[in-house]
Amino acid sequence: MQHGSHVEPMAQTLAEKILSITNQSVSRCYQCGKCSAGCPMAEEMDYTPNQILRMLQLRLADLDEKVLKSKGIWLCLACETCSTRCPQEVEFPVVMDFLRHESLRRDMVHPDAKKILAFHRTFLDSIKSTGRLYEIGLIGGYKLRSLNLFQDIEHAPKMFFNGKLSILPHMIKGKDAVERIFKKINDLEKNNHD
Repeated sequence: MQHGSHVEPMAQTLAEKILSITNQSVSRCYQCGKCSAGCPMAEEMDYTPNQILRMLQLRLADLDEKVLKSKGIWLCLACETCSTRCPQEVEFPVVMDFLRHESLRRDMVHPDAKKILAFHRTFLDSIKSTGRLYEIGLIGGYKLRSLNLFQDIEHAPKMFFNGKLSILPHMIKGKDAVERIFKKINDLEKNNHD
């Protein structure tokens, strides 16, 4: 006779979430290392692409946390060199995208990635508000978010006079379609994390 045999359900691992949301199986990786060998940012990363995949494969909560707190997930350029080189066709940029979103959601962003995140958010805000990139808005927003107010300031006059920077944003036709895309993404993210 069993008394109190209540089994707690195990929390879903990152590998399982990645599979269910992105349809990418980290288990396919057999650690050949071609992704890391070709990655232009591997030397700057705390964990290389194949190391991140291996940590995810082990399905351990402490390793999942290390991955989400890593600097490497923020340094990925999404250049797809890793995917091109992968004999198992793991779409690693898709995995990295998921990891960045999850890191943000759980408030585990690496401290060195704060400026990358500031640029990312400012870039998307520019697209959302004008339908395309507005360079002065991007520069101003990034500088305010990152507090890098005077970095590269000496380049601004030359860029302006060469016609590379416009004072006013160029609005696209169909801006409402861009707004719908952002709304749909926002709704999907809410549904995936509820």
